[in-house]
Amino acid sequence: MEITTVGLDLAKNIFQVHAVDGQGKRVLSKRLKRKSLLPFFANLGSCLVAMEATGSAHHWARELKKLGHEVRLISPQFVKPYRKGSKNDQNDAAAICEAAGRPDMHFVPVKTKEQQDIQAVHRIRQRLVGHRTAKANQTRGLLSEYGIIVPQGIRTLRNQLPFILEDADNGLSPLARELFSDLYHQILELDEKVASYDRKIKQIFRSSPVCQRLAQVEGVGPTIATAMIAAVGDGKCFKNGRQMAAWLGLVPGQNSSGDKRRLLSITKRGDRYLRTLLIHGARAVISNAAEKSDPRSVWLNGIKERRHRNVAAVALANKNARILWALLTSGEEYRFGT
Repeated sequence: MEITTVGLDLAKNIFQVHAVDGQGKRVLSKRLKRKSLLPFFANLGSCLVAMEATGSAHHWARELKKLGHEVRLISPQFVKPYRKGSKNDQNDAAAICEAAGRPDMHFVPVKTKEQQDIQAVHRIRQRLVGHRTAKANQTRGLLSEYGIIVPQGIRTLRNQLPFILEDADNGLSPLARELFSDLYHQILELDEKVASYDRKIKQIFRSSPVCQRLAQVEGVGPTIATAMIAAVGDGKCFKNGRQMAAWLGLVPGQNSSGDKRRLLSITKRGDRYLRTLLIHGARAVISNAAEKSDPRSVWLNGIKERRHRNVAAVALANKNARILWALLTSGEEYRFGT
């Protein structure tokens, strides 16, 4: 009974193991508690261990690699088609094991602790920005109930709130002024928290030569560069730049059959946060490209004239993603105007 492949269904405390031999025949199906997981694999011969790329997967992947096992992480969307019957731990582990043996399966690279540290900074900052936006929208909505309309934009709200609180003729009661003053100070507190994480990102950026090399691309700054490193590492998990752009959801979807090719809007698959950053960075480049004559700006202005501005932004984000992949995998410096 030689185990060659193990499908491991992760959880917080109870883990399901599904193991097969070289012929794909099941030889073991077992539930393990958290404290028994590493001792079980320590006593197991070196084999392929497959897991879904979900919570804690990268941690367990690093620990299993230390024990001499080959670890592969699979996106949950690619495991689902291989699950037979109802969803339960046994069927999930069997589906993971089956998916891991497919020759054309796409795998997720295991993140290092350093990558997870950078990603944690970005995730916390993203949540703080979301809280700040929600607080600003709540404040604007409550002000409208008192007949006070503030234009959209958190900067506008931040600038106008002090004048609204000082205006004695706008009809606000003392209690309402107290409430809006509290909301204003909450927004300022969130501003400071976001700024502190921006400083952490800049510190990471300054300490990384790779990030500084990526930031030479127009539309890429410290935030995008560090987020790219956290998401894809050295980029060698992708065969080419187009594959990484497809992973980011920046390529058109298809509804094709036979000789008829029909391209749809972008797929929006993969890392939404990184895709959003790349598109926002591209919008900043578009705003300054009208007066430039280098090949990159000429290409961008041509798209903007033929299509919508947003289409040009996505096209540039796609191009930047491919360039970033090339810089990561080759180690070369960026050549301006390409």
